[in-house]
Amino acid sequence: MTGLCVFLTIIWFNKLYRLVDNDDRAFMDPLSFKLKLIWPFIQIIAAFFCSFLPYEIIEKTEDKLMKTGVGYLLTAEQFIALRIFMAILVPVVVWFSMLALKTYEPLWLVFAPLLGFLLPNIWLSDTRKRREIDVVRTLPTYLDFITMCVEAGLNFQGALGQAMEKAPPGPMRNEFAIVLRDMRSGLARADALRRMAGRLDITEITSFVSSIIQAEKMGASLAAVLRVQADQRRNERFQRAEKTAMQAPVKLVGPLIIFIFPVTFIILGFPIAMKFLGADL
Repeated sequence: MTGLCVFLTIIWFNKLYRLVDNDDRAFMDPLSFKLKLIWPFIQIIAAFFCSFLPYEIIEKTEDKLMKTGVGYLLTAEQFIALRIFMAILVPVVVWFSMLALKTYEPLWLVFAPLLGFLLPNIWLSDTRKRREIDVVRTLPTYLDFITMCVEAGLNFQGALGQAMEKAPPGPMRNEFAIVLRDMRSGLARADALRRMAGRLDITEITSFVSSIIQAEKMGASLAAVLRVQADQRRNERFQRAEKTAMQAPVKLVGPLIIFIFPVTFIILGFPIAMKFLGADL
């Protein structure tokens, strides 16, 4: 009966998946191996459940995805479907684990759906932090390339294209690619840069965009503004690295007190304690 139920469930999911529209990912990032395994379920949930959600929830989720760069991997409906699927999958995994260990803890089954529902948000937050670090780290390199190209006689659009070819790949390159695409489609340079600043929401990027727009309005030399921005961003990167290095000893105090010192005292004190015990003291 269990095998028959599983077989009928697979047939039912297969029929539902055939009703889902084909997912056009021509302009999207490729899916990871883990997402490919559960992608049919995500598509079914997104098509038959998440499409009826209020527009405010979809818009808020879409904005969050764009600020983390995941918007090129998942749509808002697919991300919500991923959260729902994880809220179902985690309790099932916990239940099978308890059966395998021959233990039963109802509290785990109570909190498992909540944990599964929050896991994609935790992953999204971690992705945003890593993306911000990567953007801040690679921004001076891109500014150096753009500055050299502008000083050589290219306009900003051409310099941006050259920087994308020479600079290392990463989130910054993807964002500049979007800016370049917006400019080629007819959008003004200032508007394209403002959209990038809104997507990233990083202080360094906002300062860079504001300087470029201000130089364009005032008629100032773009090469000089870019050179100043590149030097400033590089100095900030060095200061940030120095600050991180100075924080390392403070962060090591906790692990030293909790893990290293007790073990050291045990190693030093054990022979002394055994000698006292052997001498009946």
